[in-house]
Amino acid sequence: MNITQITLENFTVFKDIEIHFDKGINIFIGENGTGKTHILKMVYSACQASNPKVSFSNKIVRTMLPDDYKISRLITRNRGNHNAKVKISAKMDENSSTRNLIVDFNNKTKKWEASVKGEATWEKEFNKISSIFIPAKEILSNGFNLAAAAEKDNVRFDDTYIDIINSAKVDISVGRNSADRDNRLKAIEKIIDGTVYYDSKKDEFYLKKGNSKQEFNLVAEGIRKMALLWQLVKNGTLEKGSVLFWDEPEANINPAYLSIIVELLVELQRNGVQIFVSTHDYMLAKYFETRKTEDISLIFHSFRRNGDIVEYSSAAKFDGLKDNLIIESFDALLDEIYDLGE
Repeated sequence: MNITQITLENFTVFKDIEIHFDKGINIFIGENGTGKTHILKMVYSACQASNPKVSFSNKIVRTMLPDDYKISRLITRNRGNHNAKVKISAKMDENSSTRNLIVDFNNKTKKWEASVKGEATWEKEFNKISSIFIPAKEILSNGFNLAAAAEKDNVRFDDTYIDIINSAKVDISVGRNSADRDNRLKAIEKIIDGTVYYDSKKDEFYLKKGNSKQEFNLVAEGIRKMALLWQLVKNGTLEKGSVLFWDEPEANINPAYLSIIVELLVELQRNGVQIFVSTHDYMLAKYFETRKTEDISLIFHSFRRNGDIVEYSSAAKFDGLKDNLIIESFDALLDEIYDLGE
């Protein structure tokens, strides 16, 4: 599956914007409140809607969590805005026709009962596609009965957390042998110093080292995030044609691991996985650029708020972005450090 573009009208912080995606790696940068995660969640919801059991409009509210699950609350909060529209386009491969999934709603739309167009065709074209969203906060250590608790409204987690736990538990790799996957697993094992073990009876995850296992909540969060990636690779959810969304992979991660994360994502891209990454980290973004070769397909997307409007630009090179806030902030921080050291 190749998500090719998204168009948003009066949706959250976006008045009118069209974004074209790369078939390989898409890196979103920008300050807080510029809608990066909103876009990731919208595209993820569209990917999940390829499953005939999943309603696109319902998935939107379950990932965005507006009050009372009212999709109308996602309309841009400006005077005169009463309608919103989002269109997501994708195709199975370069030789396939483009399919569109469109959702329309207004301030009178009840709950998630928005008008959705193209859903039946979307399901038929992409119903075997796997999509994964890794949230910024590690969640496997809190996975015990989380889905049941969320269903009863005892806790409040959006669907990205519920879905990632379920994906980590279900092994779809049976019958698939992959030397590339084994190499990726070994690379992660060097970081986490072990493997991941899921105890289905206890509904708990453990970090396994040799014959011993350690409770996930006793392991450093950065290690847990890498262990989650190991589990997803091992379970076969990150194979050719799948789509990976990762919100702030650098959060609580040892900077020494950033290069390894980039190498893993680059390798997944080479194997046909489309990737969407949101980051605030200069070193992570810059390493993607320095790692880029002819066989790596990559684009940077930059978001910046100008008053009530979010401005957007894109570039094939990190340094080529217009109004690159990460570079500006990094340079300002270095200047401050040097001034203090004088």
